[in-house]
Amino acid sequence: MAVLLFRLGGVPEEEAAEVRQLLDEGGFDVYETSEGRWKLSVAAIWLRDEEQLPEARAALDAYQARLSERMQQDLAEREARGESLSLWQRLRERPLQVIALTLAAAAVLTLSLLPFVSL
Repeated sequence: MAVLLFRLGGVPEEEAAEVRQLLDEGGFDVYETSEGRWKLSVAAIWLRDEEQLPEARAALDAYQARLSERMQQDLAEREARGESLSLWQRLRERPLQVIALTLAAAAVLTLSLLPFVSL
């Protein structure tokens, strides 16, 4: 029976391609499903043979550990170059966007708490 191996929802195409290549190189028997037209299905990579699951999971875990390390190094390099934006830098660059998002969050919070405050 097929086993869900990797969800593709919200995954960048570059990462999905790397996962596909990893599974292909590992010789795993997989197939892919899409979300469908109305996005009711699961976009994922499925493993056909359950017996391959421990090996496939180990390969994916190792890949994700390498990816996490690579992303942390990239973030550290960007911070060292001063390219990483803090909240105050974002506020200076896009004041209207930050203010609009803050007001939207305040409105949601107010509407959520209003029934409890009026008791």
